[in-house]
Amino acid sequence: MPTPLSGDRIRQTFLDFYAARGHQVLPSASLVPEDPTVLLTIAGMLPFKPIFLGQRPAEFPRATTSQKCIRTNDIENVGRTARHHTFFEMLGNFSFGDYFKEKAIAWAWELSTEVYGLPADRLVVSVFREDDEAFAIWRDQIGIPPHRIIRMGEADNFWNSGPTGPCGPCSEIYYDFHPERGDDSIDLEDDTRFIEFYNLVFMQYNQDLEGNLTPLQAQNIDTGMGLERMAQILQQKPNNYETDLIFPIIETAAKIAGIRYTKADEATKVSLKVIGDHIRAVVHMIADGITASNLGRGYVLRRLIRRVVRHGRLIGIEQAFTTDVAESAIALMEKVYPNLRSREPAIKAELQVEESRFRETLDRGEKLLADIMSGLPKGGEICGIDVFELYDTYGFPAELTQEIAEEQGLTVDMAGFESEMAKQRDRSRAAHETIDLTVQGTLDKLGGQLHETEFLGYTEVSSSARVTVLLVDGKTVETATAGTDVQIVLDRTPFYAESGGQIGDRGYLSGDEVVVRVEDVKKEGSLFVHFGRIERGTLAVGDRVTAQIDLACRRRAQANHTATHLLQAALKKLVNPNIAQAGSLVAFDRLRFDFNLARPVTPAELQQIEDQINTWIAEAHGAQVAVMPLVDAKAKGAIAMFGEKYADEVRVIDFPGVSMELCGGTHVSNTAEIGLFKIISESGVAAGVRRIEAVAGLAALEYLSLRDQIVRDLSDRFKAKPEELPDRITALQTELKTTQKQLESLKAELALTKSEQLLGKAEAIGNVKLLVAELGNVDAESLKTAAERLLQKLGEGAVVLGSVPDPEKVSLVAAFSPSLNKQGLQAGKFIGAIAKLCGGGGGGRPNLAQAGGRDASKLPEALNTARQQLEAELAK
Repeated sequence: MPTPLSGDRIRQTFLDFYAARGHQVLPSASLVPEDPTVLLTIAGMLPFKPIFLGQRPAEFPRATTSQKCIRTNDIENVGRTARHHTFFEMLGNFSFGDYFKEKAIAWAWELSTEVYGLPADRLVVSVFREDDEAFAIWRDQIGIPPHRIIRMGEADNFWNSGPTGPCGPCSEIYYDFHPERGDDSIDLEDDTRFIEFYNLVFMQYNQDLEGNLTPLQAQNIDTGMGLERMAQILQQKPNNYETDLIFPIIETAAKIAGIRYTKADEATKVSLKVIGDHIRAVVHMIADGITASNLGRGYVLRRLIRRVVRHGRLIGIEQAFTTDVAESAIALMEKVYPNLRSREPAIKAELQVEESRFRETLDRGEKLLADIMSGLPKGGEICGIDVFELYDTYGFPAELTQEIAEEQGLTVDMAGFESEMAKQRDRSRAAHETIDLTVQGTLDKLGGQLHETEFLGYTEVSSSARVTVLLVDGKTVETATAGTDVQIVLDRTPFYAESGGQIGDRGYLSGDEVVVRVEDVKKEGSLFVHFGRIERGTLAVGDRVTAQIDLACRRRAQANHTATHLLQAALKKLVNPNIAQAGSLVAFDRLRFDFNLARPVTPAELQQIEDQINTWIAEAHGAQVAVMPLVDAKAKGAIAMFGEKYADEVRVIDFPGVSMELCGGTHVSNTAEIGLFKIISESGVAAGVRRIEAVAGLAALEYLSLRDQIVRDLSDRFKAKPEELPDRITALQTELKTTQKQLESLKAELALTKSEQLLGKAEAIGNVKLLVAELGNVDAESLKTAAERLLQKLGEGAVVLGSVPDPEKVSLVAAFSPSLNKQGLQAGKFIGAIAKLCGGGGGGRPNLAQAGGRDASKLPEALNTARQQLEAELAK
């Protein structure tokens, strides 16, 4: 058997082996790839994709790395199989047009057998079914018997990094755990016997969207050895999880749960493995700048954290624990990835926030889901409406519902869930889009008869156009007269249609005898729909009109749109380089920018951002607008919105040295045209998503003018200079607080005076006294003080008081002496039940508790019930 090696030693041995053979050792790239079309770094070759595509020259002809990777396509198998992971390290050696199949195969065999010491008779290889060259190298040069070289199809032995990009046939090396079963029928899909640990990809082609293969300029090598898999082999463990790369994390989780892994049942082991795997992924994702959100990679992070918390609950961990297992993971990997320790505060802060939020969601959702499942027979199905309600109302993830259901032997109507989601999207669209759905339907029917609208608005502010469609109330008409609201499609237009967050242009359409005021423009497929009202004359299909945009509105929109680009650039520069857009609005009077960030932007940072943007404005950066192939735009570093679908040709808005984005909107030609930028507010709009609202250009001047008028008005009222206002207001606030305290003190004294008059009404029951009474309109705090004082004077006993501070509010308080507590009477439980009679609730400590209600008319009944119940209890 081979000599056991630690995971760290396996990694270093690999890198040293290829460094000795002329490979440049490079550090792992970030899990956030440069390529915006890819969510996360999924393979060791991804950082080299531009080199393989010929878009960027290679600095070295050969390279070797240990690349951290994330894949979630098989997330349901994590912990259930011996070797599925979300986070893993891929050891790789790469050739950029240097060596090819012969050396790649020879070195892979030498490393596996001579360096790692794997017995040759325990190794089996696979090749692509049409790759006779690789087959011959393994057979004739390496000496592997032909029956141990298995030809396989595209699904197994033709590698690509996605639907498009570099690809090629591959050859894989498998380790045989059970050679005693013989070679008569080698089945490499039998993962109880074989494990694939080294994949050699012969990168020869580029694949386009249609699946066509084009030979690359140079033949390249891309290999990947799974570190965790090699650790399992060399450390002779039954699975990857019990190697020294993961098991210490599992032991930490088990200790927190108060269990021993070796004594645990299979379900508990699965949960421990999920925690061990996912926490490795989580700490690296946060360390690389990813924050939890409901979008893209942020959602992947949130889902992994939630699965950690969920599986912690399954094994009995009720307290917060994710930061403790994260510490174990950081300590385990910080020598190789020192950024984990430097980013430790961010990692733990993100985990604390997400765990706290999800525990609240779990508490609500699990109870509701349990109720739903309790009414189903064994093997039953949870209906899609229930799944949707859990998701939509309580924030309970649909995939978690599915996971829990499967654990209970139930199925989930995911088709029904998706149907409900589609209905919600339709409702949302109808609520948020002003384009009438009947208009949309009519245009869909006419789609085959119409040519797309030619957009002229990047270069022209007015143009001649012909009316091709005229609609009233969503129905096509031939003519429409003055006073009618219409929707118009033109063959060509300078009007910008709402898209990319920018609202549509306003303006006029005019002809010989007709004027139409255009209030909005929206895009329906390839058609621009102009929404407006005929102010004079009659408009008919086929008429020629002059389309003239409102230039003042366009300039405002342009200023605000360019300002959003500068805002994103400033956020990336000053707050976090991994910030990405999560939504935006560009209107004539303001702008709004949503972005992923797990914390608020501080006031100091907001000021820095504002100052930086105004500096860029003053520097008068000129815009460079170009249309180019998408691949070229990405190679230049243009920012793209993740998840957005782009055409092969894209429009790039570049303010050199400041911002470069893919964008179809309208912009200023020079930042100086913006004039001024001012942030209005910063807030949270969803977990992990922040929002900045701002104004630019004339809108900023109007905003500041209004604020100046307010300041002048306050100065007149307070008879103070503007700079004196903060101190004057602070003094008034202090004076008000003092007055409020005095008033509260007087109220309390009044309540005590009223309450002491009630002492004579206390009734004796055995050795204790009972006082139940109403104290008019006394506030809750004074009522509590009165109850405490009365109980002190009564000695052993119980005091229950009620009041009506305002017509729609009831206050209740109960104070019980220690002797009553010993009898089992608790003030919190007692007063909470009484408050329900008034349409409310509450509780507190056994000796003192408060409650409230909404129905003041029920207070006498509630107090009478309290007296009767206490009399009965105290008489026992």
